[in-house]
Amino acid sequence: MGDGEPSWDHYRAALAVLEEGSLSGAARALGLTQPTLGRQVAALERALGVTLFTRSPAGLTPTAAALALRPHAEALRSAAAALRRAVTGAEGLAGTVRITASEVVGAEVLPPLLARLHARHPELRIELVLSDRMQDLLRRDADVAVRMASPEQGALRVRRVGSVRLGLYATGDYLARRGVPERPEDLAGHSLIGFDAETPFLRGMLAAAPALSREGFAWRSDSTLAQLAAVRAGFGIGACHTALAGPGLVRVVPAIVWELPTWIAMHEDLRRLARCRAVFDALAEGLAAHCTASP
Repeated sequence: MGDGEPSWDHYRAALAVLEEGSLSGAARALGLTQPTLGRQVAALERALGVTLFTRSPAGLTPTAAALALRPHAEALRSAAAALRRAVTGAEGLAGTVRITASEVVGAEVLPPLLARLHARHPELRIELVLSDRMQDLLRRDADVAVRMASPEQGALRVRRVGSVRLGLYATGDYLARRGVPERPEDLAGHSLIGFDAETPFLRGMLAAAPALSREGFAWRSDSTLAQLAAVRAGFGIGACHTALAGPGLVRVVPAIVWELPTWIAMHEDLRRLARCRAVFDALAEGLAAHCTASP
């Protein structure tokens, strides 16, 4: 043993290296410089009297000591997040709540819900993360999450609010030029809008028609907001929430429909915080109405 009891910062630095696989990646994840992070890891090694990482052509390789340390460091991180929530949550319906949602839900559905909530509670501050990637609620990447897949993590308060329905849409001008497809096979030859990177989930969604594949898309983007903008601009045919289509878009191939089950989730510890409960309940109520409004 060397430098006395290590601080949480030193354990956090080692855990970041374990998760990111390199000093540079860990430094970026924690918002530190690489030399600072390296000093923290070295201080932890001196204090514990062990070597945690060895250098190899593939980068930093964790030793058995580092692997044994990992679950305990993760537990420390969860405890630190719980302490932070407990300390910062005593002010009631004031302060900041960080929400994560998919791009389209976050940009098209949540703003009016959050505007009404903010009008009732003007001291409430909202941080909105638009991402189709799952945020880790246990690490407090976000306080409240809107998810289109069932949350798998434990220690979460979860409520299913319904299902969002998607269909295929295009503008009237586009359909006047190119014709109206009525069956899945009619999509061949149309300008289709879809994803660039294919995932098993997307392949399952797009199995409804052979034309709905990466090779068949005339517009490819992994941004669902960009896809929706392309549909509204008249580029071609793409997916849209049926509740968001509006009078400017026309439904095509009605046999193709997707149902996306929708959940609201937050860490169980946050139930005690009035501001988080208010956001959770407002989103659950508003999104349930959005799901019901999907024709």
